[in-house]
Amino acid sequence: MTRVAAIDCGTNSIRLLIADIDRSNGGTKLTDVVREMRVVRLGQGVDATGELAPEALERTLGATADYARLIKEHGAERIRFVATSASRDARNRDVFVDGVRELLGVEPEVISGDEEAALSFAGASSVLPVLDGQQVLVVDLGGGSTEFVLGTAAGVTAAKSVDIGCVRLTERHLRNDPPTAEQIAAAEADVDEAMARAGRDVPLERATAVVGVAGSVTTITAHALHLPEYSPHAIHGASLPIGDIRDAATDLLGMTRAGRAALPYMHPGRVDVIGAGGLVWRRILERMGELTGGKVAAATASEHDILDGIALSIG
Repeated sequence: MTRVAAIDCGTNSIRLLIADIDRSNGGTKLTDVVREMRVVRLGQGVDATGELAPEALERTLGATADYARLIKEHGAERIRFVATSASRDARNRDVFVDGVRELLGVEPEVISGDEEAALSFAGASSVLPVLDGQQVLVVDLGGGSTEFVLGTAAGVTAAKSVDIGCVRLTERHLRNDPPTAEQIAAAEADVDEAMARAGRDVPLERATAVVGVAGSVTTITAHALHLPEYSPHAIHGASLPIGDIRDAATDLLGMTRAGRAALPYMHPGRVDVIGAGGLVWRRILERMGELTGGKVAAATASEHDILDGIALSIG
């Protein structure tokens, strides 16, 4: 048994998983000790400026300091800190890297899109039976990037990371509240172009099932299920028809921010970007239905994702 600490620092949120890994009896079991999430918006303005904003760095390093205290309190033996899209894109990422190293005593890893994709697949596939006999496309819809990972129970077949995400598209296009038809069309064009790029590396048409991970997907699933509160138990493994997901995503996209904030399962840090998350998720699923000739008619949500993959890579 090994106690590990995994930190996933994305464009919108920073998350911590302290877990016990048991590799006895020929298998691998991950048992949560602590699982936390803070919305820090590290990627604030990165798409436009190419740099991490001072206030975003302050928020993120403040959360990292809190996580360092939890890691010490719970006696994690090994730590892995992974940073993704916003950190890859920022010219001044050294300031961020130095701050994390000072707080945690480990070197933060600014990983490639390909490694991000592989870790997302590992995390999702570790707990979902949907992989059995399927060619599964795992879609990790983040704040700055989205990963498309095709694989089977044997592992990853092909993967591609593209620069579309709920924070990036909100800042780039969806400036009105709610967004205009012209803004929506421009954002959808970005999604279509990104999917075309992904399709050159990943044979999307071969997928027989789709699994979506990360906060936008799980929040849209909560909306589609009309939950009275955010419930990971109800969301994880929920498989819904594409039409139901499209309706929920369209509803969120068309709401005002005040309307979204009133929803009982909406995290305050997602209020301004969930419309773009809905736009990306519905367009991906519409295209997957077309590309597979209707074979993909539903999508499954997973609460387990890159964070679990990071933890599993440590033990």
